[in-house]
Amino acid sequence: MMSNRITASGLCAATTAKTSSILQRLVLQHSKRSLLLPPPPSYQRRHATTQNSGQEAAERRAVTPFNDDGHVPWTNLSAAEKTARAAQQTFNLGMVVVGLVLTGSVSYFLYTEVFSPDSKVAYFNRAVDRIKQDRRCLELLGDSKKITAFGEETNNKWRRARPIASTSSKDARGNEHLRIQFHVQGPKAAGAVHMHLIKRAGGSEFEYEYFFLDVEGQHRIYLENASAAAKAKAGAEGLNKPFRLFGVKWN
Repeated sequence: MMSNRITASGLCAATTAKTSSILQRLVLQHSKRSLLLPPPPSYQRRHATTQNSGQEAAERRAVTPFNDDGHVPWTNLSAAEKTARAAQQTFNLGMVVVGLVLTGSVSYFLYTEVFSPDSKVAYFNRAVDRIKQDRRCLELLGDSKKITAFGEETNNKWRRARPIASTSSKDARGNEHLRIQFHVQGPKAAGAVHMHLIKRAGGSEFEYEYFFLDVEGQHRIYLENASAAAKAKAGAEGLNKPFRLFGVKWN
């Protein structure tokens, strides 16, 4: 009976020892296998991103205001590189503002000097049209289709365009004065055209003071003459005004 108990105890101890040995071998094999297996995909991606970022930071050129093309993200820039990018963007914004100012200035100049109804170019074109339609001018100059108009000659031989001579001023009463002079050439003769326009203080449009054509050897031809018109009007009013003598109206 005693021998049977000892034998059972020995068997249990032997079984336990053998089981423990097997477990130890399994754990050791699992550890070795874990070392040989590749890391998880998420770990691989993070590790690859870190390596690439470090490699790009080591390989890329330093960002300066002269070579920055915006390719490098803001978060990857150093403090000095961020300052360089900010300086470049500030400079670009300044150039845009300067371009807008210049564009506005050119547009204003073109409108006031060319496209505005009160510009000298507009009055020049209207004056030429009136000369070509005036019978007295055509008798001196010739065919209207062959009449040309041009400005003053310049000393610059490379400049073929002749600018229109004009002056603009304002008198003590606030009236604006615009004087324009140019030349016309026709098949029969050539002449000089003079215009003087006045915009009264508080007025919105220029009015002709005079507009005439001078052809050498011929009488001056007035297309507008405010002084003569005023005198004629005053004379007409004087003729129509009844004559008074001793308080009696005499027609």
